Formats: sequence, structure tokens, C-alpha cells
Amino acid sequence: MTSEKHVLITGGAGYIGSLLTGQLLRSGYRVSVVDSLLFGGESLLGYLSHPNFQFTKADVTEPFAIRNAAPKNWPKPEAVIHLAAIVGFPACQAVGRQAAWRYNVEATKAVFGQASDLDVKRFVFASTYSNYGLSDGKPVNEDSPLNPQSLYAETKIASEEFLAGHKDDGCVPLVFRFATLFGISPRTRFDLIVNQFVLEAYTKRELIIYQRGYSRSFVHVLDVVRGIMLGLKASAEKIRGQIYNLGSEDGNYTKDEIVGLVLKRLPETRVNYKDLTFGGDMRDIQVSFEKIRNQLRFETTLKVDDGVREVLHALQTGLIRNPTDEHYRNAQFIVQ
Repeated sequence: MTSEKHVLITGGAGYIGSLLTGQLLRSGYRVSVVDSLLFGGESLLGYLSHPNFQFTKADVTEPFAIRNAAPKNWPKPEAVIHLAAIVGFPACQAVGRQAAWRYNVEATKAVFGQASDLDVKRFVFASTYSNYGLSDGKPVNEDSPLNPQSLYAETKIASEEFLAGHKDDGCVPLVFRFATLFGISPRTRFDLIVNQFVLEAYTKRELIIYQRGYSRSFVHVLDVVRGIMLGLKASAEKIRGQIYNLGSEDGNYTKDEIVGLVLKRLPETRVNYKDLTFGGDMRDIQVSFEKIRNQLRFETTLKVDDGVREVLHALQTGLIRNPTDEHYRNAQFIVQ
């Protein structure tokens, strides 16, 4: 059975996109994915035979990447979900400012422009709570000042500012600032704090922790997918030019609390703390998610402890056989 609901995803082979693709297909959407396959495309193999799935290998910086990816015999996309980016401060630092700006800012402008040309009605943009930087101890909300501590956050803020200038266009922009993700997806990442901690505790029986007292906010990748899907269904009045922190207050943890959840399941793990300062994305922050809860009725369904259990199970059973492979990382270095 084919559907008239068509969504195009950039970066659809990635950590969020590969899981989102499956959820959309199960919900009756047609899904077009555009991805350059920087980290491979195995995450999409299970969808290839689905009649409502279409894949195009393309770089989103290419002039007609989006326009050429929408199948001509399908209804035009009702939404573009723009996930493609150089994600995370280590990855942005590794490629440098010029490349990071090209793939994270210029690409956003190009994709939005093509979406507008296709008369797409909704543009969902993946941003980050890294934009807030360091806080004054109070939970930050969508109106809090932005204090970017990394090149990655600078690129996301620049993209947000561009989209804010188009909030009255026919293509309605919606921005989600994601908390730090965790959990398993068809293209799992192990360069994210929770997943990385579980991997190192399981394989090395040791954790080396920097920035011990820092607080961060965490959200399961499946809950992020659920939030994006709510954004697809919400009325235009609730999303036009809006920014939503995506996560839950239940996901606000200190680093020591995350370590405690790992030790609960892997108690033999040695923990070493090092007093070392790095340049880059030094968040120490708690986040308010009142807006998304009130406006979109969003609630998370999975806690960090669920993610620790899930990742450990995938490692113990061999569901992920080579978790240290670079395929599972956007960058090789992570500040713990």
C-alpha cells in the first residue's frame, strides 16, 4: 500500500536518520533519503525492498541534490527533515572552520532553498543545546542567551538565524535543539558519552573521566525520533519559526550520576578521574523542556538507565561485533 504522505530526510543513513526512516515507514509515510554515506549505508539495507522507500546518494552541498532526490512519480514531499551535517565539536574541529561552515551552514541554506522551490510546507532542522554553552546555574530555555563554546555550536546558531529570517515563508521552519543523545539505532554511535562509557567499561573495565562535576542533558535517540514525528504532525501555528529543546528534565544528569548508572551494571569497572581542561564544547548545563511538553505534548519514554542496559545488551550478545570500528564514530576523540 502506497501513501500520499512523503517526507525527505537528509542524512538519513545516520544515527537519527536511520531510525527515523524505519519509524516513518511503519507509520505509513513514503520516505526519500539523501546521504553521502560518509559512514556507510548498512543502516538502510533493511529498507531497500520497501515500496515506500527511496535512496539517493548525494552530497547536500550539491546544487540540485534535494530536487533530484524526490521521485518524480511520488507526491512532492510535505516535509524535509535536515539532519545531514558535520555533527559534534570534535568532528568540526577535525575538518576545520571552512568545511564545517560549508556543510553545516551553507548546506542548510541550499537545502532550505530547494525545499522552498519544491513547495515543501515544512522544514525540520536538527540543532543542539550546545548553543547555550555555559549557564549560570539556572535551567536554560529557548529564550536563554546563546554562548557557544565550539565551532559546531557556532554553525548551528548561524543556521538557526538564517531560518529565523524565513519564518514567514511558505516553507515553515521548525528547529529542535537536541540534548546529548544515547541508545542504539541502525547506525549506533560510540562517540557519545553514555554509549562511550558503557563501551569502555565493558571492553576495558576502566573509565577515565574528565570534567567530573559537569552536568549535561541526555535523551534517547528513539525519543528524538518521536519528537521529530510530533513536529511533522503539529499545526503550523505551533511550529512556524519555533525553537524547541528536545528532551526531558529527567535527562539532566551530572557526569558522576552517569558513571553510577554504568557501575550499577558493570560494578567491576575502575574509575579514574583526571583534572584536565580541553578547548571545545565544555557544557555545564541543565535544560528546561517545558515548552515542548506544553506545546507539542512531548514526553520521553526512555531513561539513561534504559540506554545503559540496551547498549550493554547489544555488546554482550554480539549484536554489535566491532564497536571500536570508526564506522561507529563521527570523530575519534571524545572528551569525557
